[in-house]
Amino acid sequence: MKLKLDKKDVENFLKGLIEGYDLYAPAQLTEGVSVFKKIDRPEEVNLTQPVTQKPAKEAFFPQSEVMFRYEEAGNRGQVISAEQTKRDRILLGARPCDIEAISIIEKVFTGEDYTDVYFLEKRKKTTIIGLGCNHPLSTCFCSSTGGGPFHRAGSDLFFTDLGEAYFVELLTEKGTAFRENKFFKEADPKDLALLKELEDKAFQKVDGSVPVEGIEKRLDLMIESPFWDSIHEKCIGCGVCTFLCPTCHCFDMTDEAVNLKGQRVRNWDSCLFPIYSLETSGHNPRPTGRERTRQRLMHKFNYFPKNFGRVACVGCGRCILYCPVQFDIREALLYASARRAKGLKGKSR
Repeated sequence: MKLKLDKKDVENFLKGLIEGYDLYAPAQLTEGVSVFKKIDRPEEVNLTQPVTQKPAKEAFFPQSEVMFRYEEAGNRGQVISAEQTKRDRILLGARPCDIEAISIIEKVFTGEDYTDVYFLEKRKKTTIIGLGCNHPLSTCFCSSTGGGPFHRAGSDLFFTDLGEAYFVELLTEKGTAFRENKFFKEADPKDLALLKELEDKAFQKVDGSVPVEGIEKRLDLMIESPFWDSIHEKCIGCGVCTFLCPTCHCFDMTDEAVNLKGQRVRNWDSCLFPIYSLETSGHNPRPTGRERTRQRLMHKFNYFPKNFGRVACVGCGRCILYCPVQFDIREALLYASARRAKGLKGKSR
């Protein structure tokens, strides 16, 4: 259905969502730091920033999450389940790249061999309201990875900012449940024409030149390439790119205990950290930045597409935008393609 939501009604629309659901939406914590968080008041919501600093995956796969608690009671131990997701949830204002990333993580956490109950419970209870990207940044390359600034796959409802209103599309059964929302009005032909214009302009701004198609085959021939000797030199191993990546899903688990009580917590981890692959024996199969940088790129563009049929990158550009040493993954992929085209000959730059 083609509907619209006037911006003068947005505050009341948000109040209704907060009353009926746990609402997660973009919010500004401090200057320059924006996240998806649980919203208590409509004024917290910020739908104007093109891409939040931290990705929407945190609503399903938190940076730090208690899995269960335990305590000693007499001669027996007692395990207490972590708090369950009780209310239905709304994820509002996620850009298409973030929504595609949630679908990618879902392939890992709800596969045939393993189901992560913590992720799955949140995902089942969540309705996703996507938001089109009218003004992609220069670091965005979502169209190179199979998406786009108005890619609707994964959204239950989809909003597009028309200026004085949001164009609203109901895409799934969950989305259709909002058909009778009192703040939605029927869109008119002028709204449809403006929607087309905005989409065309946005697509022209996105970098579609990054050579992703078939890259896993090229990387197969580059395991021992001198390419890795040079490409890692700029990286300082801070892990920012992995922590802000919407598809990275590595985690570590730790027990936090005091006296007779404790809890098991999982936290985001990064393959760029030396300790990530350190074995108990003291051996580290990825002892330098060369091997760790190779692992990051190979996982996203070789191992993942072989296992799941697509690259584990949505072109959001966060790893480029926030890297303190300006490591540009697009340049790495272009350079890898050039080296492959030349038969991996010549010196590394």
